[in-house]
Amino acid sequence: MTDQPNGRFLTFLLEFSLPLIVGVVVAMLMANLTPHAYEAAVHWQPIAGLVVFGHPVTLHFLVDDIFMVFFFGVAAKEITEAILPGGSLSPIRKAVNPILATIGGVLGPIGVFFLGLWALFHFGIYTPESNDFAALRRGWGVPTATDIALAWLVARSVFGRGHPAIDYLLLVAVVDDGIGLAIIAIFYGDPNLPAQPVWLGLVAGAMVIAFAFRSFGVKHWLPYIWIGGPLAWTGLMLAHLHPALALVFVVPFLPGPRRDIGLYRRQDEVDRMGADLALDLQMDHSPLHQFEVAHKLFVDFGLFFFAFTNAGVALAGVGWMTWLILGSLVIGKTIGIQVFALGATRLGFQLPDRMGKRELMMASLVAALGLTVALFVAGAAFVDPVLLGEAKMGALFSGFVGLVAIAVGRLIGIRNPADPQPSASDGSND
Repeated sequence: MTDQPNGRFLTFLLEFSLPLIVGVVVAMLMANLTPHAYEAAVHWQPIAGLVVFGHPVTLHFLVDDIFMVFFFGVAAKEITEAILPGGSLSPIRKAVNPILATIGGVLGPIGVFFLGLWALFHFGIYTPESNDFAALRRGWGVPTATDIALAWLVARSVFGRGHPAIDYLLLVAVVDDGIGLAIIAIFYGDPNLPAQPVWLGLVAGAMVIAFAFRSFGVKHWLPYIWIGGPLAWTGLMLAHLHPALALVFVVPFLPGPRRDIGLYRRQDEVDRMGADLALDLQMDHSPLHQFEVAHKLFVDFGLFFFAFTNAGVALAGVGWMTWLILGSLVIGKTIGIQVFALGATRLGFQLPDRMGKRELMMASLVAALGLTVALFVAGAAFVDPVLLGEAKMGALFSGFVGLVAIAVGRLIGIRNPADPQPSASDGSND
């Protein structure tokens, strides 16, 4: 129970994304103090010589190609629930403004990235003789996504509990990451291994199986995930596409609750709704919800290993790609989201109540927190270790955007003084 000391401590760890943050710190320390030990740890093989589809089974493979399957599976669950009655994407008219803002939050960073890349070549910082433009331009997808968990945490601190800008930002982040999943699948296969689309038939087969389970009324998540999931994972591996997306094709078929129970809503809140209402809405028994219950803790703590295996970049690895990624995130997100959101208001799709231009500006700044997904896309985008290191540093530096947003929010008085500060034991849904 979350009202026990151990429960409160666990809530504190997860609400403040401490496993992820600690993983980043440990990786950075090891990469800069004991780089050989760090490389040995990342490329450690639990079973020496084990190879799967041509890939040595290292710690890095286990994290990026297997653990991240569940990370993106949980993200897919949130997107699936968002379209249910009561969800952020239902009814669709209510979601038009943030959805259009999300498009701006993707196109803006891409535009700034290519503009910055052109400037670097134009002013001779990058040169055709010493730099491969084709390799450099692969970084365009890195600044397109938003870290859902950190954005939620920072938004609560900036706006105060219950502010509509928090739900607005969460919807932007969820749809943003949905677009990010598509970018990874379409544009970031292994450049040395051409895609083999014929194997996507296995992915389609996994979807058919999941649909059949749903049609026959299977009420447990296990068959969907452990039959459809491995089949989709195998299809993506053989098709030379990133296998971390395997559950994205399966999770939407899991039977869900009749209404969205909300992003980051804790089970004790559902309990307070009343047992009869929760049962009627199938909130605590649907396979979709139980899938998240079974995996959320594993995913939250597993982010330590994701950060450890991906964030170990030498400080000497800061370069022009670092600033290009960071600038694309901050400038592109801030401008793109605001321009498209204000454009949506001109079309008649208004911002939520209590959300004006100041709140929109702050929400777009918080959306520049690209940390987790930006690190993941960087690993898929770059083969060159120098560019990879520089891009990852840009993704890591985006984490400081949260501190800037909190400071700016305090400076301009964006938060209602009557709103209490969020606490580790506070389980309210925003």
